[in-house]
Amino acid sequence: MIRSLPCVGLWWVLSTTGPVHAIDRATTQILETGTGRPPTSDTTLSASELAQARVWGLSATEWQRYQQLMQGIRGSVSPAAISPIEVLGIHARDHDERRRYAETWARTLHEDVDRILTFQRAYDEAAKRLYPNAPLIDIARLPGKVDKSSPFQSGDRVLFFSRAECPACALILNTLLKRIDELGGIDIYLTDLAPGDDEAVRAWAAEHKIDPDLMHSQRVTLNHDAGALAKLTDDAGTVPYLMRRRGGDLSNLSASDL
Repeated sequence: MIRSLPCVGLWWVLSTTGPVHAIDRATTQILETGTGRPPTSDTTLSASELAQARVWGLSATEWQRYQQLMQGIRGSVSPAAISPIEVLGIHARDHDERRRYAETWARTLHEDVDRILTFQRAYDEAAKRLYPNAPLIDIARLPGKVDKSSPFQSGDRVLFFSRAECPACALILNTLLKRIDELGGIDIYLTDLAPGDDEAVRAWAAEHKIDPDLMHSQRVTLNHDAGALAKLTDDAGTVPYLMRRRGGDLSNLSASDL
């Protein structure tokens, strides 16, 4: 146990014996893209898809490429609302293509911000004209504040099990430190550091800006987990995990209790 520690070309194949209309069709598709690249698919777009492509200022070939990209990793990890321009830009095949889509997206967002601000100004003027003496929010109609009882008494200590790299743990730690005056103390147990790696514990404490005075006074202690969470929860506990020690009794806490 440690205590009181300081602080990412153009190509196509034309058969010399093929029909003339095949050459005309390929040429038309290449000219349509404006990129000098062959179409990614011969699939004909529906009227709805063509309409969507026009809304975004994209050719039929670009829309087909966007649809194909969304069948891969982009459709799996990106939000459903990601725009076709962003998808094509992220998967651009060279610098010029990436710059072209970036400029298109910048213009699109700039124009949209202008539309939003213009409508906001129109709304503000309409609200003043229609309701000149009414406040935007009637505070008297808001529900009264409900005081949440504290789960702590002055002598309680909180056992907090955390990993070194854990954003959710960091949020809970910040909340606990803000309530330190309501507690007898906080005992922090790090579960994923090598036993005896005290330097890593010190670095973690410094990164999370834990007041050295709290550690010197034992209001906050830093500890290696060494299997404590598994023993206390019969191998059922997962970090972040909170327990309250009141006298000789231990009870579980949830983040919503804080």
